Amino acid sequence: MTTDRGMAVRMPAEWEPHAATWLGWPHNPTDWPGKLPVIQWVYGEICRKLAPGEKLHILVNSARHQAAARGVLAAAGVPARAARFFQFPTNRGWTRDTGPIFVRRVAAGGKEAGGLAIRGFRFNAWAKYPDWRRDAKLAASSARALRMPLLPAQVAGRGLVLEGGSIDVNGRGTLLTTEECLLDPRVQVRNPGLSRVEIEAALRRFLGVTNILWLGRGIAGDDTHGHVDDFCRFVNPRTVVLARETDHSDPNHRVLEENRERLEGMRLENDGKPEVVRLPMPAPLYFERLRLPASYANFYIGNSAVLVPTFNDPKDRIALGTLAELFPGRPVVGIHSVDLVLGLGTLHCLTQQQPAD
Repeated sequence: MTTDRGMAVRMPAEWEPHAATWLGWPHNPTDWPGKLPVIQWVYGEICRKLAPGEKLHILVNSARHQAAARGVLAAAGVPARAARFFQFPTNRGWTRDTGPIFVRRVAAGGKEAGGLAIRGFRFNAWAKYPDWRRDAKLAASSARALRMPLLPAQVAGRGLVLEGGSIDVNGRGTLLTTEECLLDPRVQVRNPGLSRVEIEAALRRFLGVTNILWLGRGIAGDDTHGHVDDFCRFVNPRTVVLARETDHSDPNHRVLEENRERLEGMRLENDGKPEVVRLPMPAPLYFERLRLPASYANFYIGNSAVLVPTFNDPKDRIALGTLAELFPGRPVVGIHSVDLVLGLGTLHCLTQQQPAD
């Protein structure tokens, strides 16, 4: 692990140019009970839509796993040259939370030095599951494979636990997150003993942000206990989309309206008010009476397309149309995610961008 050597960093926004998208090829049957073969074809479609614009960096457990992934990608029409495989065994495929989080190094005076680095956050399976030790190695393994610096992320002598889905940035200095995920002292506690002030200081130092917007709680069915990428996302430096539930009897209605009220009183890093655009919520989805975190806000911004989860719902068209207006330079593409959300996440949860160097 290398040190910062006095150099500041900046976490680029997701819409900035990518060198690649990282995905962990699915293999854990407990994530998608009875659906794993189907899920591989969903991955194939995701890769087919991303391949025209960037490289695909795909995590696999073994040579056999890689061969199976290659077969699906070929059948889906993904060019072989588009994918680079990394044989790094994983516990699960939720690469947003387990994969490398990239930052750009900034020299004295605020001028970008141009080089990328990987921030070495800890991962502990959302402070909930026992199988995480393979996933926890991905930041270091990726840094070695890419020959990039791995920058420490330590507070009070221990590594800071942070998942990529718990934050969203506008690339200009503002970060979105939730109190439920990072500050709850009793449920899925990532960093016991750390205060809001200490966590804010760590986010500023490790990601180069200057302004932190704290929302309240996340949506119903969210296994991560409050990830922001399931309901509120930046789409440009001054605009966020926020999910909206119009059914007053749905538990998401009050939660999302409380977050709207918070956003109305917040300011960006330049003291301007964020513009808030509302996205609908699909009708609730369940699996064996378990509420699933179906949300259009879990989209992924690739170089060549914005991929949006769809759920065979009349509101699919509204969500796709809203996002198409917000991303005029990129096609907005729906990816069928009724099966995918059985794993308690969809497109953004599966992907992690590597900025162009």
